Amino acid sequence: MDGQFRLGAWLVDPSLNTICRNGTAVHVEPKVMEVLVCLAKHTGEAVSKEELLQAVWPDTFVSDHALKGCISDLRRLLEDDAREPRFIQTIPKRGYRLVAPVVPANGAAESTPASSGTLPGQSTTGRVRFRAATIAAAVLILTLLIAAMNRLRDSSVAHAIHSLAVLPLQNLSSDPAQEYFSDGMTDALITDLAQIGSLKVISRTSSMQYKQTRKSLPEIAHELNVDGIIEGTVQRSGSRVRITAQLVHGPSDKHLWANSYERNIQDVFVLEQDVASDIAKQVKTAINEGQQAARREPRPIAPAVLEAYVQGEYRLNGRGRGAGDEELKAAREYFQRAIDLDPTFARAYIGLAQSHDILSQPEPGDLVIARKLAEKAVELDPTSSDAHAELGQVMSEAWDWKGWEEEFRRAIALNPNNADAHDNLGTILDITGRLDEGWKEYQIAQELDPDHDHIADPLELRGQVDRAIEIRRRIATRDPLNGGNHYALGMYYAEKKMFKEFASEMGTATDLYGFPGVAGRLQHAYEQSRDKAVLRQWATELEQLAAAKKLYMPGVLAQLYASFGDKSRAFYWLEQYRVHHDLAMANPTMCFKTDPWFAPIRSDPRFRDFLLHIGLPP
Repeated sequence: MDGQFRLGAWLVDPSLNTICRNGTAVHVEPKVMEVLVCLAKHTGEAVSKEELLQAVWPDTFVSDHALKGCISDLRRLLEDDAREPRFIQTIPKRGYRLVAPVVPANGAAESTPASSGTLPGQSTTGRVRFRAATIAAAVLILTLLIAAMNRLRDSSVAHAIHSLAVLPLQNLSSDPAQEYFSDGMTDALITDLAQIGSLKVISRTSSMQYKQTRKSLPEIAHELNVDGIIEGTVQRSGSRVRITAQLVHGPSDKHLWANSYERNIQDVFVLEQDVASDIAKQVKTAINEGQQAARREPRPIAPAVLEAYVQGEYRLNGRGRGAGDEELKAAREYFQRAIDLDPTFARAYIGLAQSHDILSQPEPGDLVIARKLAEKAVELDPTSSDAHAELGQVMSEAWDWKGWEEEFRRAIALNPNNADAHDNLGTILDITGRLDEGWKEYQIAQELDPDHDHIADPLELRGQVDRAIEIRRRIATRDPLNGGNHYALGMYYAEKKMFKEFASEMGTATDLYGFPGVAGRLQHAYEQSRDKAVLRQWATELEQLAAAKKLYMPGVLAQLYASFGDKSRAFYWLEQYRVHHDLAMANPTMCFKTDPWFAPIRSDPRFRDFLLHIGLPP
């Protein structure tokens, strides 16, 4: 099929890479045209993805995402609908079929309409029979139309989309080092979609685990409990960015929609919002007036600012070369560079604030710096859920209970899909004694972020330690290098007086956090006494780490000494926690009024005084 041919109302000219309708020509990218020509040569036949890739990219290794992008472009140009294709049909797990007839440009008309008059010699009886046959045909056509409409209605219901997961966008740039950029675009798209409150959108922390996965879309949809899945590609070339996106009904693996977008790099956040808005239209989700007001038109961003920002985000999220304090400090440098280049870029202030407040070993002043940065982000963009969430986070670390709750409620109002905001709101509700309300927030967070645990600690607080242990064990099997999970599991075991398991889990945690020797001493303490003496050894280890300025956990030390009945040491460490809480920012804020570890000292008047000093009613 080398010459011109007609495809419906379109005149296709492969030699000029154009398609024309009603005298208006549209340019087609060469590879996109090659895909169309290949399909046209086999019109009506299923052409496998492998055949198309070999025909269009014979000497180049590319993934089928490139092919999907071309098919998406063709559908857009031909105004085709993947759900009810008039031109290109997707054959699940196989390839594609051109369903429209292909006619050479000089081809003759296929048929001539018949005359509507009575044929010479036709009798009245013949006319009656003709009319009866016509009526019967009309009834049959009407019946078929009704059936088709019912099927369409049933299909629409079957493929209704109420929840979405955005899989990591594939990097199509020739430079593998651009991986951070495609991850950044994935994050931005998730953020834009998450602001559509009537649609459940899975959080980034759960979606990113499927980067380069071999799992099928139905498997992923089942694991994340979603109806729809967005997958696509990112290609950065010079000053241009191109994103393709397709919507798939996850349980059935049915392709519902696809499109491609291209803009200058300074308009990349406008591009992301365009994609999110189109997806909202496809899933029939209306953006209400309140949400529309919050979705301000993104302003252009200089390429150097964008580059520094996405590099910082890549490291902040632990996807760079490391995941500890050094990586956070590297992220800090990138965010600061973005701010230096553009002091009005709110997203960079949010990232810089986070890089100061999630350090395992914060320094004096980090909390103050983080709060100022978060307040600046809110000032620059008061509609940002992430800005309010970060301000709420630093308020929680300063024990500003009222401000903590208010900011996380604002964050949720702006983005109902913000899983971390729901989790944090649950924590402040627990701290202030509203356990039923808090549990509802944890459940929402877990639904939005199913791959990350949001309910084990709340279960432990509510006396369901065995369920909490079960959850932590599953996480340990799936993610054995998660030191925080081993630590929490160890504390649960201690609460159950399972000291052998405590020594093992806490030893694993300290090894992972880079504190050699602790595991051996804990194991030796257990072998010597096989009772809670191992907890005393743990308290000794924590005090030594604190003295060496390697790890500061005064709240945990207060818990341990309270459980020993050593009230003097317990209140000493509670006071240290109160005075120096800015140095213990990486430690979880405790539910002092309900935490079972504090039960032995809760009736002591000094505990009541402590609660009053930190602003909590006794």
